[in-house]
Amino acid sequence: MVYARPMAMGPRLEFRQSQSLVMTPQLRQAIKLLQFTNLEVAAFIEGELEANPLLERDERADVPAERPALDQPEAPVREGADAADMVGAGTMPEAGAQPLDTEFDGYEAYGPADGMRMPTGGGTANFEADDRSLEDLVENRPSLREHLSEQVRLTFNDRQERLIGACLVAWLDPAGRLSAEPADIARGLGADLAQVEAVRARMMAFDPVGLFARSLAECLSAQLREKNRLDPAMAALLENLELLGRRDMRRLMDICGVDWEDMQQMVVEIRALDPKPGAGWDNAALPPVIPDVLMRAAPGGDWIVELNPETLPRVLVNEAFYARVSRQAGREDKTFLSEKLASANWLVKSLQQRAQTILRVSAEIVQRQDAFFRHGVSHLRPLILRDIAEVLSLHESTVSRVTANKYIATPRGIFELKYFFTNAIAGSRGESHSAEAVRHRIRTLVDAETPADILSDDAIVANLRKEGVDIARRTVAKYREALHIPSSVQRKREKAEPL
Repeated sequence: MVYARPMAMGPRLEFRQSQSLVMTPQLRQAIKLLQFTNLEVAAFIEGELEANPLLERDERADVPAERPALDQPEAPVREGADAADMVGAGTMPEAGAQPLDTEFDGYEAYGPADGMRMPTGGGTANFEADDRSLEDLVENRPSLREHLSEQVRLTFNDRQERLIGACLVAWLDPAGRLSAEPADIARGLGADLAQVEAVRARMMAFDPVGLFARSLAECLSAQLREKNRLDPAMAALLENLELLGRRDMRRLMDICGVDWEDMQQMVVEIRALDPKPGAGWDNAALPPVIPDVLMRAAPGGDWIVELNPETLPRVLVNEAFYARVSRQAGREDKTFLSEKLASANWLVKSLQQRAQTILRVSAEIVQRQDAFFRHGVSHLRPLILRDIAEVLSLHESTVSRVTANKYIATPRGIFELKYFFTNAIAGSRGESHSAEAVRHRIRTLVDAETPADILSDDAIVANLRKEGVDIARRTVAKYREALHIPSSVQRKREKAEPL
């Protein structure tokens, strides 16, 4: 018989060697900056300016003109040129551009050319000009809830009715519908349902008319009642809105008891109403898209790509201040200043690298999509992230971050850089077609239809294959639905009975 003696368990030291990827805070910062939009970069810079005493905003646009200027980077794109010819590895392109990293009076600078700053707004001292923007002149109207609360105060004298009205305003959703059942509201307030419904009926006539409805039909009914157009035929139409959505006009005419001419007029009135009367009240004007990259035609027929000076942050590292203060600082203060100096230098370097990467990627996209800029969307070429990454020796994730939420102003309009990346669809002659160009062609074929010649998905497939696009019927159906194009049966009904 063999007895096994248990092993003694206790603490011990072991050495293990392994590999792991550790992202430093500086690397994470550089990646975030690459992914940020120009507005997010501006907000990030503001925070860094407050936290780092060695960082300053570049105000040298206000200094005399004899000081040396920093030319903005630009990249001329020549047809058939490779990436090295367009931008160069680690250097800025030709056309007189200088590197962004420039020393000037003890400062390390990053920014566009002097004098290229956005106006700050406001009038002039002699009142001869008004530089205020359109947003400054827009009337500052109250919010929808404030507007309705004022109407509740002026409409109801009874204290309980005011309480019910305030509760109904609180339960209003962004579209203007009541998001809770009146019975639940009455139960929560300890009031009669009839009293809640009476208050709600009066409030449905508030400005804008049609709020506090529980359904689309009720919302439209309130607006028609305000116009004195809620007759029995219109009420019957509102009770059968699903038939209107299916364009079943013959059945609607039978239900409403009207002829074709009256039905047309009724539908026109319905379309003039607002199905979501509260949706646009609180919506502020969307800020205009400010492109990160500018593109223009060169005299010789080529393209010039440059960074937009309005979106480039203007940041300085005050090395002269650091040298003056650090000589008299103690050990802890020197450590603090050294950390802030390293952080400031890294930020400037990250901003410079971000600008160069955006410019290189944009220039390569412009070269690849030259036919699009010259002839239109039908000439958009298939392009994936890997195509750009391999040419520029970048990782696909880097190209993805560069093109996300970055815009380029072109002679054909402002586009997000992501727009130019589309999948390839094989052609019958061995070539490939951009999915976006194929979608554009489907839209063109549908727009050219006549009531007597409506194209089915199979017919669209046949037309595209005649043009050399080898595409399946299910792909055409998917693209058609993505373009919000109804089926051939629905289009035939719409074009046969235009309203």
